[in-house]
This record gives sequence, C-alpha cells and structure tokens, in this order.
Amino acid sequence: MEFFNFHTHQFTSQSNVLELVNQYPQEFDASIPFYSIGIHPWHIVADRVDADLKIIEEKLQTENCFAIGECGLDKRIEILLEQQITVFEKQLALAEKYKKPVVIHCVAAFQEVTAIKKKMKISVPMIIHGFSKNSQIANQLIKDGFYLSFGKYLLRNPELKTVFQDIPNDRFFLETDTIEEDITQVYNLAKEYKNITIKELQDIISSNFEEVFERKF
Repeated sequence: MEFFNFHTHQFTSQSNVLELVNQYPQEFDASIPFYSIGIHPWHIVADRVDADLKIIEEKLQTENCFAIGECGLDKRIEILLEQQITVFEKQLALAEKYKKPVVIHCVAAFQEVTAIKKKMKISVPMIIHGFSKNSQIANQLIKDGFYLSFGKYLLRNPELKTVFQDIPNDRFFLETDTIEEDITQVYNLAKEYKNITIKELQDIISSNFEEVFERKF
C-alpha cells in the first residue's frame, strides 16, 4: 500500500490506497474493507443512541474496524452540549474497552474534549480529524497527547502551511474527508510543505499508522 487516507466518507477502492472509511451504525456497509464507526454529534438521535452503541460495540470487535468515530463535540449545532458529551463519553468508554483509536470531530470545543480525555484517563490514541486551527492550538493538542489529521483545509487555506510544517512528524495523518480531491493531492502538497520526498512522507505515515493502529501497513 502506498497511501493511507485516514478519514473519508467515500470508498474509492483504489489498489494503492488504504482508506479508513467513515461509517454510521444505521447505514453500515459490510462491503467496505476498512472503516471507523461512530455516532457523529450531528446525528445524535436520543431514542436511538443505545441501539447505535450496540451496533458500534459489535463492530469494534471485528478485525476490519480500525477505530471508533467520527465522534466528538460541536458547539455550533443545536443539539445540547450536555447530550453530546454523554454520547461522546460512552463511545470513549467503548474505545478503551476494545483498545481502538478514536477519530474526533471537534468544533469550538477543544478544551472540553481535552478535559474529557484527562477525566476519563483515555489511553488509546485520539486523532483530531480535519484540523484547521492555529499553531497555538495545534501545539497544545499535541502536548495533551492528540494526533492531528490534515486534508481539506490544508488544500484550501494557505495559512495552514506554517502550522503543518511545525507538526512533529510522528503526530499527523492525511485525509480527504468529504472533498472530491484524491488523497495523492493531499500527499503532494504535504511533501512540499514538509520539504521531503513522497517516499519520506509515505514512510512517516506508515510509521504513524503502525504506532496508532498497532498493525502493519
């Protein structure tokens, strides 16, 4: 495998790309080879949470489920933050139980996510997907033990260049999320920003993959 797409909503079945496809409990597609599964804060339905969690727990015990998520907190939606926190914490408890990494959706709630990580003493890797903030937030998150994944905003926002350049090589992933661009386009920009070869970048991502997912790339 040459490329790893840490987080995508589109399964493209390219032979040289390992794609971690985001799945939702009620829309599970068994034909997708590798996936994460979780309750996105946008899609919390109060009377369905227990049923969703049951499906998630079942899938977490399978080899093809690499992670739980995306899940997390979003202060810019109408669903009450308290309800989001309850659902998020239940998913983190499952991540700990089954030793699976967590794909984090976080909007304007980094302090809350960090506080929950510390309160629950989460030991599994937690990766903030779609990172788009400044170096100060990035450095604090890395200090607090998080990984960061870059994609859409790396391509769209030139101001992220210096932020990405300063991210330690053992703390980042690359993704496409919902954008149309191919993961190779993200890799090509990332290698330019890091001033390294594509092979060096592939080796960095492979190493991070093996560290986080505890399996060979």
